[in-house]
Amino acid sequence: MKRLLRLALAIACLPVLALVVAAAREPLPEALSGRTAAVSLEVADRDGKLFREVRTVGGVLATPVRLGELSPSVVPALLAAEDARFYHHPGIDPLAMLRAAAQLVLHGKIVSGASTITQQLARNVVPRPRTPSGKLREMAIALRIEASLEKSRILEEYLSRVEFGPNLRGIAAASRHYFDKPPSALDLAEAATLVAIPRGPTLYDPRRSLGAVTRRRNRILDRMREGGLAPADAVERALAEPVVLHPELATGGTEHLVLGLASGAIASGLPAGDYRRIETTLDGSLEREVETLARRASRDVAAHDASALAVLVVDNASGDVLAYVGSPDYFAGRVLGANDGVRALRQPGSTLKPFVYAAAMQSIGMTAATLLPDVELTFPTPEGPYTPKDYDGRMHGPVRLRQALASSLNVPAVYAAAQVGPGRVLELLHALGFSSLGGDAAQYGLALALGDGEVRLSELTLAYATLARGGERVAGSLVRAAFTAEGHRLEPARAAPSRVLDPRTAAVLTDVLSDDAARSAAFGRDGALALPFPVAAKTGTSKGYRDNWAVGFTHEVTVGVWVGNFDGSPMTGSSGITGAGPLFHEVMLAAMRGRKPAPLVNREGLVDVEVCALSGERPGPDCAHRVHELFRPDQVPARDCTMHVTARIDPGNGLLAGPACTDAEERTFEAYPARYAGWAATARRPTLPDRWSTRCGPPPRRETATQMARITRPLDGSRYLIDEAGPERQEIVLAATPAEGLRPVTFVLDGRPLGVARAPFELPWRLEAGHHRLEARTAQGEASDPVTFDVVAAR
Repeated sequence: MKRLLRLALAIACLPVLALVVAAAREPLPEALSGRTAAVSLEVADRDGKLFREVRTVGGVLATPVRLGELSPSVVPALLAAEDARFYHHPGIDPLAMLRAAAQLVLHGKIVSGASTITQQLARNVVPRPRTPSGKLREMAIALRIEASLEKSRILEEYLSRVEFGPNLRGIAAASRHYFDKPPSALDLAEAATLVAIPRGPTLYDPRRSLGAVTRRRNRILDRMREGGLAPADAVERALAEPVVLHPELATGGTEHLVLGLASGAIASGLPAGDYRRIETTLDGSLEREVETLARRASRDVAAHDASALAVLVVDNASGDVLAYVGSPDYFAGRVLGANDGVRALRQPGSTLKPFVYAAAMQSIGMTAATLLPDVELTFPTPEGPYTPKDYDGRMHGPVRLRQALASSLNVPAVYAAAQVGPGRVLELLHALGFSSLGGDAAQYGLALALGDGEVRLSELTLAYATLARGGERVAGSLVRAAFTAEGHRLEPARAAPSRVLDPRTAAVLTDVLSDDAARSAAFGRDGALALPFPVAAKTGTSKGYRDNWAVGFTHEVTVGVWVGNFDGSPMTGSSGITGAGPLFHEVMLAAMRGRKPAPLVNREGLVDVEVCALSGERPGPDCAHRVHELFRPDQVPARDCTMHVTARIDPGNGLLAGPACTDAEERTFEAYPARYAGWAATARRPTLPDRWSTRCGPPPRRETATQMARITRPLDGSRYLIDEAGPERQEIVLAATPAEGLRPVTFVLDGRPLGVARAPFELPWRLEAGHHRLEARTAQGEASDPVTFDVVAAR
C-alpha cells in the first residue's frame, strides 16, 4: 500500500517536475530583459497637460508605467479582478487551477479562469497557440518570470503591456484615453473600470459597451470589499458613481506640431531617439484659444477665396513658441489641410521691408527722416528694365523713410535696396534666420525688397521677435523637455543669443512700425493693427494675391499670421490688412491677456529732434509743418530745410514779381529737386512759378543752371520689340527731368526735335525700327547726356 502511495505521489509530482525543468530551460523573454516594447509618444503643453498621443508604428497607444506613477487604488483593484493570491504564488496558482477544474466539472462550462497576472504577462510577451502544450509553455514562462523578476516589476510590466482597450496598451494610455488624466489621478471607481477591460478589451470597451464594463467594474468593487482591499464606505461611493468618459481628443489643432515632432520633420533640439513624452513650450490655454480663433477666421477669409491660414505666437524674452496652428483643420483634405502653414514656403510680400530699411540704416546711414523718391523709377536688371509700382497705383513724390515704411510704399523700398545693394539685404536676412532664402543676391535682385523669394512663417515671426528684442536674435524653441521610455529627462540645447542689429536701429524701426498716424494715409486709423496697447506691426500681400501676412509684436510677444491657399490659387479682394489683419488683432489680444505691457520703444542712445515734415531736414522759417523724429546723435540733420522758399509774387497774375512791382506779395512755395519736378506738377503742388510777370519790368538776370537735364525713359541700352500682330500704333512714353525748376525740355531723337514737353516732361513716341539716340535740351541749348536704344520687329 505504501508503495502504491509513493508511486501515486511520484506520478502526481511529475507534471510539477516537468514544469520546473521547462521553466529552468526557458530564457527570460527578451521583451522583459530590456523593456523594448514600442511606446507611443505623448506631447504635452508647458504645464504637462496632454495635447496628443502619437500611436506606435502598429497603430497602438502605448505608455509604460511604474508603480509610483499609479493611484493607490489601481493595484488592489487589479488583484481583485485578476489574481487575489498574486503575492503568494510562484507564477501559477494551483488553488485557482483546482477551483476552475471543479467549476468546469460542476457546471459543464468554464466559469472562471485560472491564469495568474504573471501568466497573462507571459502570454503577452510570448504569444502561444491555444493548445495544451501552449498552455504548459505559458506556465513554464510564468515560473521563469517569477524566478527572475520582483513582484513589483511584474506588475509594472503587466500594467504597461497588456491591452486595456482596442489599440490601447497599458493602463496609462487607457487612463488618458478614457478619463483624460494620468493614472496617478484615478479614483477607486475609475481604477476598477480600467482593470476590468483586459479580460476582454473589445467586449469591455467603455465607448462601445458601457453597460458591460460597468457590471464587471461593480463585481470587482464587491470583491475588493469582500477581500478587504478597499474600505466598505469607499466601495459604496464607487458603486454609486456612473462611468463618465472624457470625449475623445478634438482634431484640427496641434496635429501639425505633434506629428512634426514625432516624425522629426520639426527640429526639437533633442538627440535622436525614442521618447515616451515631449513637453512643449506651448501655453495650453492660449493654444486652444488661438485654434478657436483660427477656425472662426477661416470662415471669414473664405469670402476672399482663401481656404488656409496659419498662426504662430512667440515669447520674445525666451524665443519659446506659445501657440502653433499649422492650419484650421488638419483633416480637411479638400483644401490640403495637412499642409503646415507655419513651415510652408510662401512669398512674404511687404513684410521684408523693415529689414531692407534696417540694412540701409546700418550700411549707408539712412534715418527715419531720410527723403526717398516715390516717383516713377526704372532700374536696369539682367532681365530688362524693372519699374516698381505702388499698391495703390499712385505716386507720392518725396517721402520720409517713416512714411514709406508705415504706408508700405513699394518704390522707396526698391530704391533703398538699390542704394544699399541686394547683397547686403540678403546678408542681413540670413543673419536674421531666413535660411529658406537659399539663392544668391543676383537671383532675387531688387525685387527682394517686395518679397521675391519664399520664406516660412516661423522665420518671419522670429525675425520680428528680433526687432522686439532690440536687434538681438534668439533661436525659437518648441520643446522644454523630453522623457525616454526609461524615464530619463532631457532638455534641448539652446544657442546663445546673437547681436544682429544695432539696438538703436531696431528701436527706430519699432517706433515707425508702431506709428498708427504714419500708416493712416494708406490704411486709415483704428484699423486691424490698432490695439489698446502699443504694437509694432506690418502687413504684406504677395504678387498675384496668393499670400496675406500680418506680423507684429509688443515688448512681450510676437504674433505672425498667414492667410492663403495651399494649392497656390489667388485670393480675391483681400490684402494683408483685410485678410490676415483681423486674425492678427484677435490673436494679439489673446496673447496679451493678463500681461502688463512694458514700453515698446527703447529710446536709449537716441535723440528726439524736430524736422521739416516735407524735407526731413531742420525746419527753416518757412516750414509750416513740423514733426519729431528719432536719431542717433551722429545722424541729426545739420542742414536747414531747402524745400521751402519764399518769393515775391505779382498778386494780379501769380507770377514772379520783379523789383518794379511795388505791390508784390511774399508767398512760401515748395521747391523740389529735379527728379520730383514732374510729380510736383502732376500733383499740383504749390511750386515756385517758372515765369516772370511782365508788369514788373524785365526779370532779373538768371544764372546758368548747374544741373543738366536727364533722360529717365528709356534706359540707356534698352531694347523694344514691335509686335507685328499687334495694333497699328505701338508707342512708348519718353520721359526726362529738367535742368531746373519746371522749365520745358525738347526731346531730340536722332538729331531731329520731336516736341516740347512741360511737366511732367513726358512725350509719347511711336516705335520705329532701328538704333536710336535720344537727348533732352533746354531752351538755353543745354543738352542731357544721350541714351541709345534699339527697336526691332518681333519674329
